Amino acid sequence: MIEKTCIARHSVETASGRIGYTEQGTGPVALFVHGVLLNGYLWRHQLEDLSDIRRCIAVDLLAHGDTEIAPNQDVSVTANAKMLKEFLDALKIDQVDLVGNDSGGGIAQIFSALHPERVRSLTLTDCDAHDNWPPEAFKPFLAMAAAGGLRGTLEAMLSDKSLYRQALGPAYEHPERVTDDSIETCLGPLVRTEQRTRDFERFLAAFDNRHTLAIEARLKTVQAPTLIVWGTDDVYFDVKWSHWLAGKIPGTRRRVEFGGARIFFPEERPAEFNKELRAHWLART
Repeated sequence: MIEKTCIARHSVETASGRIGYTEQGTGPVALFVHGVLLNGYLWRHQLEDLSDIRRCIAVDLLAHGDTEIAPNQDVSVTANAKMLKEFLDALKIDQVDLVGNDSGGGIAQIFSALHPERVRSLTLTDCDAHDNWPPEAFKPFLAMAAAGGLRGTLEAMLSDKSLYRQALGPAYEHPERVTDDSIETCLGPLVRTEQRTRDFERFLAAFDNRHTLAIEARLKTVQAPTLIVWGTDDVYFDVKWSHWLAGKIPGTRRRVEFGGARIFFPEERPAEFNKELRAHWLART
């Protein structure tokens, strides 16, 4: 993995809390939405490489990264979709090129279905869809968290980074290349305080496919030009779900498979992915 670079952090107040985000570039806004366990840092290579044609913003979800929320507030994926609208309103942004990965892709689907007028274009990478979440391969992690072992597990991974590379290995094509610094950046905020860990526990406990099932009919009305990019070696989200999404979203213009790639390919294969994003956006500028 490439080490993180110095991209300035910001925050903005919304009804859902003080939302942390990173930003780089000028022009039409591209909004990047990460998934579980991570934060906006996932998208660092996109912010760097695509800032010549977009104002690239990577948001930290509720219960992740530097976002600050109230104890016991709703942190479900639907609540996160609501937060995205509040976030854009607070920054006075009307429309975005929306990009989602993992549970962030599920949130992007919900946002697009509920607020189609705010989506200039949509890009979905390996992510939750329909009734395929939580995915089977992630259920042991959820069970561990439900049994009260989350903080101990996260602290153990931070203490011995090889435990992270082992536990999250299936998410990476090359887990051995994930740097210690990257692991600290992703997991550190989740154990910064006891409350942050409790918030993250609630985020995990709220995993329920009723959220994506609820917007399926509206998903069929999403006309925003849509790009679907999928890794073929993902143990969490089989490539068949890229076909399912392409069939459900009428705005789909292109579906791409990255052979051998896994769920976190946006940071492992940025050159390939950024090429697809650039072409997708420029075709509709």
